[in-house]
Amino acid sequence: MKEVNNLLRKNNLKPSKYTKEGKSIIVETDCKKVVLKPKIDTEIFKYLNSRNFDYYPNILNDLDDDYYIYDYIEEIEIPIEQKIMDMVDLVSLLHNKTTFYKEVDNAYYKKIYEDITNNIDYLYSYYNDLMFNIESKVFMSPSEYLLARNITVIFYNLSKSKQQLEDWYKLVKEKNRTRQVVLHNNLELSHFLKNKNSYLISWDKAKIDMPIYDLYKLYKKNISYPFKIILERYEKEYKLLEEEKILLLILISLPDKVEFDEKEYVMTKKIFNLIENYNYVEELQKEKKSKQET
Repeated sequence: MKEVNNLLRKNNLKPSKYTKEGKSIIVETDCKKVVLKPKIDTEIFKYLNSRNFDYYPNILNDLDDDYYIYDYIEEIEIPIEQKIMDMVDLVSLLHNKTTFYKEVDNAYYKKIYEDITNNIDYLYSYYNDLMFNIESKVFMSPSEYLLARNITVIFYNLSKSKQQLEDWYKLVKEKNRTRQVVLHNNLELSHFLKNKNSYLISWDKAKIDMPIYDLYKLYKKNISYPFKIILERYEKEYKLLEEEKILLLILISLPDKVEFDEKEYVMTKKIFNLIENYNYVEELQKEKKSKQET
């Protein structure tokens, strides 16, 4: 805390109250409220500024300090549906502002192909072994029975994903460049703040890669809002390339690894969501195919 106090004094801020929230320290001072967070790679902010993207809280101190001091953002109350859409708009702007094309060799797409192939093979083996153990029991629990009744859906989905991956690889393996953007890489509603402006916070996992990974991680957060609508909103401002969209649908179609390590109600809900995920991805894929045909 001595280091924090020294930093505040250095920036002419007199603290009166501290509140710890995760890695952040919220400080009430004699003149305003600020947030202190451990420093991350400063290059990300320099790059964002160079691309005219400044939708993050204002940094008040020297970037060489061990902590950043941000202005505290007082949020306004807005409907959750609007907040999600506003966040998606900001992410599409981030990708628009930071897009560039990177030259790659054959190994780039081959590694993606091999990594996903290995994951599919692992999941197939995992669920095969899991079902062997479940079916050897005299009595199944409700969650085990639900999985057993729907295991063919999971195996079919894995098989279909593998075929789609083969089709994707045929499409990209001769390409010598890929579209890259700055990924926030940690999207969730708590990392999006809204008042008269919009802000993304918690940039410590930011990196450069294909734009679909921000969408994929947002999907995995299970924010209880139709991903179809999120994707449509995003593509109004930032259209995914054909190979990007195929890869995104493959990634979100892969089932999570389910481990029976929680209470029965929770496990039953997890299995139900696993099956529902397949039905949801099927709907997205059918819609994509319908748009291509028209």
